[in-house]
Amino acid sequence: MAGRKRKQLKSLVATVTDDKRMTIKNKKERLELHTWSDLPTELLELIFCRLSLPDNIFASVVCKRWHAAAVSVRVVNQSPWLMYFPKVGNLYEFYDPSQRKTYSLELPELYGSRVCYTKDGWLLQYRPRTHRVFFFNPFSREVIKLPRFELTYQIVAFSCSPKSTSCVVFTVKHISPTIVSISTCYPGATEWRTVNYQNRLPFVSSIWNKIVFCNGLFYCLSLTGWLGVFDPLQRTWNVLAVPPPKCPENFFTKTWWKGKFMSEHNGDILVIYTCCSENPIIFKLDQLKMVWEELKTLNGVTIFASFLSTHSRTDLPGIMRNSVYFSKVRFFGKRCISYSLDDCRYYPRKQCHDWGEQDPFENIWIEPPEDLSTFI
Repeated sequence: MAGRKRKQLKSLVATVTDDKRMTIKNKKERLELHTWSDLPTELLELIFCRLSLPDNIFASVVCKRWHAAAVSVRVVNQSPWLMYFPKVGNLYEFYDPSQRKTYSLELPELYGSRVCYTKDGWLLQYRPRTHRVFFFNPFSREVIKLPRFELTYQIVAFSCSPKSTSCVVFTVKHISPTIVSISTCYPGATEWRTVNYQNRLPFVSSIWNKIVFCNGLFYCLSLTGWLGVFDPLQRTWNVLAVPPPKCPENFFTKTWWKGKFMSEHNGDILVIYTCCSENPIIFKLDQLKMVWEELKTLNGVTIFASFLSTHSRTDLPGIMRNSVYFSKVRFFGKRCISYSLDDCRYYPRKQCHDWGEQDPFENIWIEPPEDLSTFI
């Protein structure tokens, strides 16, 4: 009888022990399941941003939360680089803001020339002494010459790569508030074509480039904010009857004309107004209502602004999105000054910049090369 009770007690203890083990095991499994299924979005983004593009795509099909986190940090495009032009010598530096790395190249081909514009990885250069105008690709070292032309002001742009048959070079300057002189050229041409145009609305060309090519047209922002449009196919010029963007009075300092930048994105014309003591204001041209509307968000787009050429990008690293990156690097060349529309503040903090202090020909944003072996 005593032996039977002893066996029953052992059986009961074993059952209780097994139940406890099963309970602990289930709790562990539930804890592990909870950990993976409910990771905070910030941790998911931190993990996914370190994945390659194929791995990011694979991870995004697991569930809706993972898909949203993976897409938010997915890097498809590469940011432009900031190219520095030395005051002496032929050593040119290139700064990658996404990696915070600097590369350098010896480019004696650019000696004695001044940069005017960049697009599709090409520079448009001008030699003031000889009036020589030419395209130059700093990574392939290709040179494409244009006929000589005196560029009184550096208000000049081109539509696309000079290797394309549709490439047009465009420059504009005002003769009087109601008359502008427009000159055009293209690779392979023997001379520039210049025509004077009259316009009813006043147009005084900016001192530095405020030109973008969008939907087959050149858009030019005047010194006072009026928008001129040139059609290179129809060879027509028009100043739009759109009142200039409105800015607070404290934006109009003695160097207010330097702190304007213009870009295009997916057919939209964007203008950025800056002031050293205020946050930037971004406007988009509503082409249906023909009014400038202030933007509170860029919806993930990143703008890279410089005096002579401004670019836009999508699908960059998450931390770079919905921001404006300016052509100024601080902290010993390790960080670009940028403004986040999400946080409504500059980075680094309190690093707003007085554009009156900067040399317009100091640097410019340029498309980076696909092959970095050029720098090895």
